[in-house]
Amino acid sequence: MPDPNAVNSMFARIAGRYDFANRLLSGGMDVRWRKALVEAVAGRAPKDVLDLATGSGDVAFALSRRLPTQTKLIGMDFCRPMLEEAEKKQAAGSDGKNIQFREGDALALPIANASCDAVTIAFGLRNLADRHRGLQEMRRVLRPGGILCVLEFSQPQRWFRGVYYFYLRRMLPAIAGVVTGDRPAYDYLNQSIGGFPTREEVSAEIRAAGFSQVTARPMTFGIVALHVATK
Repeated sequence: MPDPNAVNSMFARIAGRYDFANRLLSGGMDVRWRKALVEAVAGRAPKDVLDLATGSGDVAFALSRRLPTQTKLIGMDFCRPMLEEAEKKQAAGSDGKNIQFREGDALALPIANASCDAVTIAFGLRNLADRHRGLQEMRRVLRPGGILCVLEFSQPQRWFRGVYYFYLRRMLPAIAGVVTGDRPAYDYLNQSIGGFPTREEVSAEIRAAGFSQVTARPMTFGIVALHVATK
């Protein structure tokens, strides 16, 4: 499992170039992936939403634009420099005024029991030092009937694996190193993606944390999966 101090330090180093690197390295597909997550949440008409590993706030802002203005949104991350990037975007823009950005650890959420209708986490589950504990915390803060949406990298379809892993291991770190000036951060990224469980295994982990009605939707040849579950 990842070292939380190393993960925090890594994201702090790349915070200023994080958004640009994401758009470039995903070919803009990250926007489509987040939209699928947002639509899954919107279908439940939640009143209180917690976005974990919010980073620079892209998911939180997308939720804010899609959900009614009275929806209460918390964007939470344990990396202060990433939250500062989110707060800069919030101050400079016209949307996201109903988002409260807060520092917090997904393994010990500073959130009351049964206080959220939806919990989201995009590309952050694989960075948790203890996924089971983190998933249990997410379940704890959800109200009965609440929804969990996990957007995460997955293992691609077999025919696409050769191309994908060549890009992931050879091209992505080199490109990201030029863009961000921090190649080691993206060496970690490709290692964490390559070693992450399949969507079936992640679904089993979500069930083991006490969730029900667990589904997994593969996207873009299976390189990403949207997991949805209910408390």
